[in-house]
Amino acid sequence: MSKILLLAFLSLALSGCFSTPAVTVNNICTLMDEEVSWYRSVKAAEKKYGAPAHVSLAIMYQESHFASDAKPPREKLFGVVPWFRPTTAYGFAQAKDETWEWYQLKTGNHSADRDDFDDAADFVGWYVNQSAKLAGIAKSDAYNQYLAYHEGHGGFQRQSYNKKPWLKKVARKVEDNAQRYQRQLQQCESELNSNSIWSLF
Repeated sequence: MSKILLLAFLSLALSGCFSTPAVTVNNICTLMDEEVSWYRSVKAAEKKYGAPAHVSLAIMYQESHFASDAKPPREKLFGVVPWFRPTTAYGFAQAKDETWEWYQLKTGNHSADRDDFDDAADFVGWYVNQSAKLAGIAKSDAYNQYLAYHEGHGGFQRQSYNKKPWLKKVARKVEDNAQRYQRQLQQCESELNSNSIWSLF
């Protein structure tokens, strides 16, 4: 049994050796200027679903810090050995397997990958739109949009977040970031739009 545990430990430890580093964002304009395709993706989702770019970006930042292969931290076996992850969440948007499959089914985007920013941005925009339709949450309401994103629409309507004070604090952080991103994008939007157009040539 000890050999099996050792092999499992080595396998799990090595699986995290090659990962995309998280990105710290102080000014979203700087990141969008560097990642022009990302800006095009969130603006396309905004146009398609009516999900504000600053809300989508704030959700993705909270979920993955823009790391393409982000996953939830592993649980610890015996409090020491890295073990399995608590959920199947993965990628920029930290979408779970079943939620991603729902998105693929409803949108027909069957080739979508969670570690592709364009697909992740489309997913978040789509989910924000679903939250507006199914739970009546304004698309600009980053606080409640995040609660529904984290808890699912059923959980949000049952107000499961009321039993999770820590989650409400995280949702406030998402709201604060969304407001900050909105202010920043208003200042650099014309430049980003110009960069986005020229990058196509």
